[in-house]
Amino acid sequence: MPMTLHREAVDADPEIQRLAQEHSRYEMQLQQLTTSPYLSAEDILLEADLKKMKLRVKDEMERRVALLTKSGITH
Repeated sequence: MPMTLHREAVDADPEIQRLAQEHSRYEMQLQQLTTSPYLSAEDILLEADLKKMKLRVKDEMERRVALLTKSGITH
């Protein structure tokens, strides 16, 4: 889970928890993929897709944290 997220927001919002798990899953897949000494063309495309999905999830988590913070749910 990215360190920039507020723990209160993660605890307060099940959707952020789900997104954090998804982010971790993508990170694990990337780590497994990049341990191979040789990446096929398919692996390279998968790596790019995983990075995009991981970034999309991180952006969504940060957006939700900002909304929760703005609405006063956290602090």
